[in-house]
Amino acid sequence: MIQKLIYLSFAGALGTLCRYEFTNIIHKLTNFTYPWGTFFVNVSGCFLAGALFTLFEEHIPLSGEFRTVIFIGFLGAYTTFSTFILETGQLIRSSEYLLAILNLLLHNMLGLMFYIVGVVLIKILF
Repeated sequence: MIQKLIYLSFAGALGTLCRYEFTNIIHKLTNFTYPWGTFFVNVSGCFLAGALFTLFEEHIPLSGEFRTVIFIGFLGAYTTFSTFILETGQLIRSSEYLLAILNLLLHNMLGLMFYIVGVVLIKILF
């Protein structure tokens, strides 16, 4: 049990650091009021979830313990849906209603699309 907690902690720290770095890089590259960094992290997290889940289900057997480490530890810390909701709320509070709606639609529609792309890509490659 202790070993599992250590692995989860390490994966969570790694996911957090990746989220932090990727978000900052994207924000610096775009320099817009729209939260593109959070969007990139959420969509890429959806892609990774779909691709890795399919890979582990169909091609690379992985214990439930290691799946927990990857999906809850790394991806749980990497994806930022709480930040997504906070930023959407900030857009609404700033009367940026169209950007708030765009934020909701892009994250959810493209997040699902990239999840499916991840699943399909693994099915094609393997």
